[in-house]
Amino acid sequence: MATFDDFLKLEIIVGEIIKVEFFEKAKKPAYKLWVDFGEEIGVKKSSAQITECYKREELIHKQVLGVVNFPPRQIGEFMSEVLVLGVYGSQGVVLIQPEQPVKKGDKLG
Repeated sequence: MATFDDFLKLEIIVGEIIKVEFFEKAKKPAYKLWVDFGEEIGVKKSSAQITECYKREELIHKQVLGVVNFPPRQIGEFMSEVLVLGVYGSQGVVLIQPEQPVKKGDKLG
């Protein structure tokens, strides 16, 4: 079992998607995302298998939650720097986002 202290180790931050490209070389359909997490963290990249639920143009300016303190992960030729959080639904992966607009860099807690 994970402990509450384990949960506290995760830095889960709100960011805004500012750029999206189709990840042509990914094994499964995916997007390359550039997410702005505010002044303290800046813009980070992520690979996300969310093509079943989102069109590229729908993602621009969408706020999302991301884990920003995992080590970067090489995915093909792309370095994914954060894990954008989503729910595995029957329709595909649905992004987790704040119910109301909040400031970039705000932390889940």
